[in-house]
Amino acid sequence: MIRYALHCDRDHAFESWFQSSSAYDSQVKRKLVTCPVCGSDKIEKAIMAPRIVGKKGRGRATPEPTAAPPDIAAAGPASLMMAQEKELRAKLKELRDHIVKNADNVGERFAHEARAMHYGDKEHRPIYGEASPDEARSLIDEGIEVSPLPTLPEDRN
Repeated sequence: MIRYALHCDRDHAFESWFQSSSAYDSQVKRKLVTCPVCGSDKIEKAIMAPRIVGKKGRGRATPEPTAAPPDIAAAGPASLMMAQEKELRAKLKELRDHIVKNADNVGERFAHEARAMHYGDKEHRPIYGEASPDEARSLIDEGIEVSPLPTLPEDRN
């Protein structure tokens, strides 16, 4: 993983992690990297000072980004989440809430209920519940459409 200090065309500074330098290049080219402050997709790497470690270094040498402006640094890590990610999470939460509100929770009987509706043994209705990965694969192999409910990181805390 590589941490880059970045800035947008409006001079907002922020940092982000990437799998590799080519991953950064690819994401910037596809306009997937945006400024968390203004949403601009015109992003460039900021000048970074390398951390130099001697022969008896106490850790790995990693580049240190230049300090972010006080307004960005004071806002904390949550403010650095990209605007697109916040929007996507909100939409996923909205989708999950809609499903939970408008469908029946059949729990561990999900695979059984889905099959019964697919084969005409029960009337079709919106359902959700639990299925193991093997059960889900089996349903899909039978031509029964299933999708996992969206789960967000905050759901696991």
